[in-house]
Amino acid sequence: MNFDLVPALAMFAFVSSITPGPNNLMLMASGANFGFARSVPHMLGIGIGFSVMVLLVGAGLVQVFDAYPISHQILKVGSVIYLLYLAWKIANAAPVTAGDGAGKPMTFIQAAAFQWVNPKAWSMGLTAVSAYTSDTTLAAIALVALVFGAINLPSITVWTVMGQQMARVLTNRARLVVFNWTMGALLVVSLYPVVFP
Repeated sequence: MNFDLVPALAMFAFVSSITPGPNNLMLMASGANFGFARSVPHMLGIGIGFSVMVLLVGAGLVQVFDAYPISHQILKVGSVIYLLYLAWKIANAAPVTAGDGAGKPMTFIQAAAFQWVNPKAWSMGLTAVSAYTSDTTLAAIALVALVFGAINLPSITVWTVMGQQMARVLTNRARLVVFNWTMGALLVVSLYPVVFP
């Protein structure tokens, strides 16, 4: 493993983790609708789920895509359909009041599993493994996953806190509806580079 690449990897991890994407937009919506504490499993699912994904992608899943290119296309189409469904759910989220059991934030397992259909996560994982490892040893790939995990969790926490703070502004139903529809629309817009590369 070439440790000279770690600073560049850390910068890539920070920039790709802090910028808008499906995970961050959903966390912002979750923070606004459910608060910080109820969004923690969602945040941990993203952080841990993405690190596990990087390990598995680096350990050989890329070879499957190389051998069977159609599998990558199938995953891409499935990802777009699922993200459109999530955008619709976010846009139509009902306001949650204290003691209201109607709305539920994403669980740890749901958030971890979501990484496998998140186009931005795939792009980040494939880029990190291919560009920032000088060799494909398990130690090198584990270091990439560790760096991403260490930087990703604080970065996505910022988005949840921003959503929680926005909840102060979203005190009436009309503003919350506008916010949720905006978050849903931004999630759809985030698909542009996937659908039109």
